[in-house]
Amino acid sequence: MIVLLKKFLFAAALLTFIGITGESLAANKPGNKEIKKSDMDTKVNPGVDFYDYANGNWQKNVTIPPQYPMWGTFFELRDNNLDMLHKILLQTQKESAKHGSNVQMVGDFFVSGMDTTEIEKLGYSPIVPELKKIDALNNLDDFYKELADIHLGYSNAIFSFSSGADFKDSKMEIAQLDQSGLGLPNRDYYTKEDDHSKKIREQYVQHVRKMFELTGVDSSSALKDANTVMNIETMLAKASLTNVEMRDPKKVYNKMPLSKIEEIAPNFNWSLYLKNLGVSNPGEINVAEPGFVKAVSNMMKEVSLNDWKTYLKWNVIRSSANYLSSPFVQERFDFYGTTLTGSKEMQPRWKRVLQAIDNSIGDQLGQLYVKDYFPPAAKAKAKQIVMNLIHTFGERIKNLDWMSDATKKQALTKLNAITIKIGYPDKWKNYNGLEITKGSYFQNAINSSIFNYRKDLEKIGKPVDKTEWEMTPQTVNAYYEPVNNEIVFPAAILQPPFFDMNADDAVNYGAMGCVIGHEMTHGFDDQGRQFDATGNMRDWWTQQDEENFNKKAELIVEQYDSFTPVDTLHINGKLTLGENIADLGGVNISFNAFEKTKQYKENKPIDGFTPAQRFFLSYANVWKTKAREQMARMLLQVDPHSPGKYRVIGPLSNTPAFWKAFDVKPGQPMMNPKDKLPKIW
Repeated sequence: MIVLLKKFLFAAALLTFIGITGESLAANKPGNKEIKKSDMDTKVNPGVDFYDYANGNWQKNVTIPPQYPMWGTFFELRDNNLDMLHKILLQTQKESAKHGSNVQMVGDFFVSGMDTTEIEKLGYSPIVPELKKIDALNNLDDFYKELADIHLGYSNAIFSFSSGADFKDSKMEIAQLDQSGLGLPNRDYYTKEDDHSKKIREQYVQHVRKMFELTGVDSSSALKDANTVMNIETMLAKASLTNVEMRDPKKVYNKMPLSKIEEIAPNFNWSLYLKNLGVSNPGEINVAEPGFVKAVSNMMKEVSLNDWKTYLKWNVIRSSANYLSSPFVQERFDFYGTTLTGSKEMQPRWKRVLQAIDNSIGDQLGQLYVKDYFPPAAKAKAKQIVMNLIHTFGERIKNLDWMSDATKKQALTKLNAITIKIGYPDKWKNYNGLEITKGSYFQNAINSSIFNYRKDLEKIGKPVDKTEWEMTPQTVNAYYEPVNNEIVFPAAILQPPFFDMNADDAVNYGAMGCVIGHEMTHGFDDQGRQFDATGNMRDWWTQQDEENFNKKAELIVEQYDSFTPVDTLHINGKLTLGENIADLGGVNISFNAFEKTKQYKENKPIDGFTPAQRFFLSYANVWKTKAREQMARMLLQVDPHSPGKYRVIGPLSNTPAFWKAFDVKPGQPMMNPKDKLPKIW
């Protein structure tokens, strides 16, 4: 699946909500204080820098925990959520569970991951059979079989092959062939020539060398192997599209039969690879980057079999490191944790094992989670705010001054067709046939990887299962999926500080309301707007409306391009465009919905702040974030979201309701000039 298209917050039922007029979302306890004045720096003028006004003292005083590369509202909630999940894992050890049950599989996976005595004793022996298989490869036929095995159990070496909805027939799953194969975060790490990028590449080569040495390779040979890996990955990177290029749905949709792929990339034996993968009849395949596939074909002649073997070994070692003995875990953390993100310490082992379980058998853990922490009644309460927001968004679409009636009609059809998923799936994933024991942590991880990948491949050529979730209920996040036209809010995000039934409406609309509005707006951002109500990629806009949209979107690109969060490094306005549009839409939609509430209409201050002021302070609280420099640099290069501070000052500087609430004056930084206002949704 082309995952860059999915819109999470931190990336069809027909709903008609006529007559919804802002019902209360909270108990509205008098004087409820969810705005922490101690976090604010009221010496800062809110018209100059609202982020610092709202979060300045927090920013000055907070210390990033040594185990994390950044900290803030999201991370606090995620960390608290891990504690909840930990209690569940500990409880599984006290229960007698049937083999194959959720409790047995989750519990035994946890036991295997915490058995450090056995893990240290095994060292790297769990991957020795795979490394020996690679050593024994004699020809390219052997290579294709091994590549398929590595894709099944380990990593997306060279490229990725998976299933995903057909952009132009969203009811059907088709095969997806996509660029991949890199050990560094993205292609730019291999292609940029600034001093920082060069240093990272040098450190990466040394990291690869050390990993090979841990498997018994002598230092000289290990350095040679590391350089081989870097050479191959650099070739793959140079053939890859940039993150900005991959944001264009039309550019990454190139459906073709296998015979066409064999024609444009003849040096790679696609049929043999697919046969070994267990996909003999893939049907038509979406080749996201034809140029990349051609480059891979050329590399089959340019790269020797011995060098490919070295590269495959690296993929086995890199993807397995966290399931091996402590020298592998430590070395992986030293590079990916400390060098790339600045983290000082590893998280406790239980947190790392818990996250491995979540990635492997997340729905089983999720069923235990919602049973303890998310009663069914919470779904209905959370849905109320969604209904209010959809109704308000519809009103805003009807009142747009830049869009024709014909396009408005289709936009409203799409809005009312959005599927809403809240809390947890109606149908859980089935793990029948997956073997999890208290024995080998590594084997449990491999078994899960193979099981989940085969389940994914089985979807090819079948109807899309619209009930399936791409996140587990215990995930603190949310997303919009264009090809399903759905918004998804897992249970874990539906808790304070995002959603609190005991908080006043201003706090809930400023936090969770903006999250919901953000995800809705993704259906109409620069990517989402290219998909219709059924999730099919088609042009449903008039030419003039499209031109109007693009002009307004360009204003957002220019605005965010001007922000410099780290040294002289700018935000990439094109990479972050979809998220920035969604942030602006989310704020405006949610504030309009909040205006309908009793609290807003009565306009009674709480703790010295008007309801409107509390709304915007609540919004700013969501995005309080402090990152280590290494992490901040990396995110500017790879993340389609703007840094937290700019998710506040960007949209609010474009919001007249905010100007009014805090008496922002023309000429102040928090009031964008009227000719620069990107009034989209």
